[in-house]
Amino acid sequence: MTTSGPTRQAWVILVVGVLTQMAATIAIAGPAFLIPYMHSDLGFTLTQAGTVAAAPSFGLILTLIAWGAFADRFGERLAMTLGIGLTAVFSAAAVLVVDSPIWMVIVIAASGAAAASVNSASGRVVMGWFPRHRRGLAMGIRQMSQPLGTSVAAVTIPGIATAGGFPAYLWFVAAVTGALALICFALIRNPPDPTPTRTEVVELDQDTYPQTTRTDGTEPGTTSVGAGKPSTASAINPYRSDSFLWRIHAVSALLVVPQFAFSTYGLVWLIVVQGIGAGTAGAIVAIAQLVGAVGRMVVGALSDRTGSRVGLMRIVAVASVIVVVAIAVLSLTQLPAAAAVVFVLASAVSVADNGLAFASVAEAAGPRWSGKALGAQNTGQFVMSALLGPGFGALVTAFGYPLSFGLITLAPLLSVGIIPRRDVDRIT
Repeated sequence: MTTSGPTRQAWVILVVGVLTQMAATIAIAGPAFLIPYMHSDLGFTLTQAGTVAAAPSFGLILTLIAWGAFADRFGERLAMTLGIGLTAVFSAAAVLVVDSPIWMVIVIAASGAAAASVNSASGRVVMGWFPRHRRGLAMGIRQMSQPLGTSVAAVTIPGIATAGGFPAYLWFVAAVTGALALICFALIRNPPDPTPTRTEVVELDQDTYPQTTRTDGTEPGTTSVGAGKPSTASAINPYRSDSFLWRIHAVSALLVVPQFAFSTYGLVWLIVVQGIGAGTAGAIVAIAQLVGAVGRMVVGALSDRTGSRVGLMRIVAVASVIVVVAIAVLSLTQLPAAAAVVFVLASAVSVADNGLAFASVAEAAGPRWSGKALGAQNTGQFVMSALLGPGFGALVTAFGYPLSFGLITLAPLLSVGIIPRRDVDRIT
């Protein structure tokens, strides 16, 4: 494993990746902040407005894996430039159909489908440029871009819509994403070809000499020996080599359950259950988002220091069980001060695994598969989030908050037993 630090080029690419992901997040999350405007000014029904707001996420889910495969085949520079550029084009085109709910859904969904390129490619390029002992920090910083982008959208979009309506928002997105397309083309560089890891080498030997017997179990580490070519080894399907990627995908899908419950229903929980004023509750949620964003970076850096992603992921999963139980207990009574503190802590813990999981997926997939694997990782989380929206709401309606939070404790509890025992690295 190399001990050299990241190059200046690596940090430049990280900054561009963060900014581009923030712009994509604004394009995807932005319409949700315009539901009141669509209902009152455009005359959309709440169902129509909600469908328009969900359209970018629907388009994103459909194309995440495809964009990952595109990045694997043609490189991150082209994927990010083309994807964020098409986001600008579709956002501008949506201005022409702003009065039609049906066409708005179609064009806005296309915008989200194009923006999905950034989710897969920006993580891939960051992982390719940073050495292993800095990837946790780098991916933690990169993962901050989504909550930061959502925060920027929440602050800017309502004012933009008030001043110029929905078309002003669309032109704003087109301008921001168009500018980032030019920046990506100018500054993004595909990472250099990596040297083969010992894990890859063993897989190459097995592919060439089937009679060779592995001695490191179903989850290959980085202590095997052998010889081979990086290009051939990297091309081997990591999903067939071992269960590591499947297990990380499953763990992430389970850990997104409390994360989504807190982010979606946290505000109403603070107001209705704890009796906190709407303004104060909103501030608490904003603080929780900020602490969570910083927490991703801190946990990523800690994984670099300890040398273990999955070990730290297991600690986060156990902590998630504890904080969800605490929220369930607090739901039985009104303790506003304690609830505010625990909610901020619980929200931060619930997102702490994101950077770890993405770094683990990219490392285990290797340079020829990381785009597809990151796309699959994102797809699983988005699909689970889509199911949780109505699902958790139905639980609360039927059983109330205490039992509902108690039930979702099962998700992080189950994840503890699925987390692999050790990391797999097919990049370094």
